[in-house]
Amino acid sequence: MTSSSPATGLLATLDLLRIESAGSICHVRLNRPAKRNAISDTLVAQLHTAFVNLPADARVVVLSGEGDHFCAGLDLSELGDRSVADGIVHSRSWHAAFEQIQFGRVPVIAVLHGAVVGGGLELASSAHIRVAEGSAFYGLPEGQRGLFVGGGGSARIPRLIGAARMADMMLTGRVMDADEGQQTGLSTYLVAPGHGLAKAMELAKKIASNAELSNFAVMHALPRIATMPQSEGLFVESLMAAIAQGDEAAKNRMRAFLEGKAGKVAKS
Repeated sequence: MTSSSPATGLLATLDLLRIESAGSICHVRLNRPAKRNAISDTLVAQLHTAFVNLPADARVVVLSGEGDHFCAGLDLSELGDRSVADGIVHSRSWHAAFEQIQFGRVPVIAVLHGAVVGGGLELASSAHIRVAEGSAFYGLPEGQRGLFVGGGGSARIPRLIGAARMADMMLTGRVMDADEGQQTGLSTYLVAPGHGLAKAMELAKKIASNAELSNFAVMHALPRIATMPQSEGLFVESLMAAIAQGDEAAKNRMRAFLEGKAGKVAKS
């Protein structure tokens, strides 16, 4: 990231994350490369803290993993012998953190490379856009380990690839490569190895330039409308459209377009 500055204050204390900002773009890196960025209880808590306390001027977040992998999932060394009650509390802590990513203040772009496995895929599915490098591979090995997804994967991943494909991955241990992930909908963009961050930053600049209320509507209203009966969804759409177009930033953008000061839609 060009002209980036390290996090300060509370964000600087999160030792399992490396956080930098460049203007309106905040870059959050998982920083456990020796563990393939496996998710520990502490890392979940730090992710939650980071996304609740994003810099005030952040308009978009790029989420990536340090080292050779995005995230290899749950740190099994911490699994231990939990009671049923403890297991529920543990799962709900993941839900809270990933919910803050999906339904937080700003859009999130995940950069995927190497292992995107188990809880790592659950984490990736909470982002709004996923840029995968050719090295990425996807797995849900919970079925082979006597487990079930607990980080929101059963609610999010089927909406990307369908319940049948997710069941196949969990039951058989099937691993998808980057091409399969792109074809099935796990990734939004597929780029060559080493080019994921550059692509994510390119997209982040576009998203950061949007009206904040429009971004908020896409993040919060769109996924909810998609799960509503059509009549209710259309009503909520009307409300959100009226709210968005009534915002002063939207009015300024429309005036700029009508005055020929804004670009028209064109094939890139």
